[in-house]
Amino acid sequence: MSRDSNYDHHISIFSPQGRLYQMEYAFKAANTSSGLTGVAVRGKDSCVVVTQKKVPDRLMDPSSITSVFAITPKIGCLCTGMSADAKALVQRARYEASDFQYKYGYPIPVAQLARRIADLAQVYTQSASMRPLAAVTLLIGVDDEKGPQVFKVDCAGHYLPFFGTASGNKEQEATNFLEKRVEAMKNYTADETARCAIMCLGSVLGSDFRGSEIEVAMVEGDGGKFHSLTEEQIENHLNAIADDADALGSDFRGSEIEVAMVEGDGGKFHSLTEEQIENHLNAIADDADA
Repeated sequence: MSRDSNYDHHISIFSPQGRLYQMEYAFKAANTSSGLTGVAVRGKDSCVVVTQKKVPDRLMDPSSITSVFAITPKIGCLCTGMSADAKALVQRARYEASDFQYKYGYPIPVAQLARRIADLAQVYTQSASMRPLAAVTLLIGVDDEKGPQVFKVDCAGHYLPFFGTASGNKEQEATNFLEKRVEAMKNYTADETARCAIMCLGSVLGSDFRGSEIEVAMVEGDGGKFHSLTEEQIENHLNAIADDADALGSDFRGSEIEVAMVEGDGGKFHSLTEEQIENHLNAIADDADA
């Protein structure tokens, strides 16, 4: 990469092309340093985060290794990037949530917490005496007014709500997987939301895994608390996904079956066209590949 006059020496200096090279390096570190991929999915009344669990040393206690953190009893997050930066960010988020409740007398909403974390991240891009935190945060929680919420906060201070999103090493591949299911996600139950996130991670990694090799955490229902799933619960979801794949049976084309349905209040009985049936078959095949 050509850097005229070494414009990457300070974070507060723009290059002639209008780029902040230090921020580009921060994004690179956040996406690749941990080697992890994180996925967040928002369902009808729940939201889920899933990521890999890698223990770097066999002598380490596996229970001490995590990328999933509780910020308040009802809000949690998944951080990908440099683990030390992620823990510093989580600690500050907990302080901000506690301070908000002390000042205003009610728990901080997910959107407000995302905005506050993003504001702090953005400040780090303006001073040469600081460096941005090399971590991307996926926040989940169920808002009392707006229902389930998923927010993504990056190194530069962008924060946006999502139906489904990803971060880390295989971010783009995971995003492509989720885009195909964005309409269906809105009606997913808690179990379907968890399985969609797990299938997404399995699809981008291209391998099967056991319950001890991934982390799954979720918030479900009004008043639901953020909690991590046990290995047994994760294994149950993995078995259900495998059973669904096995139940697909033999392959056939849209012209070889008939599908008819009635949907919604006042809906009319109608048969699906071959093209519509093919779309369903393709979606089933994608789930099986995952």
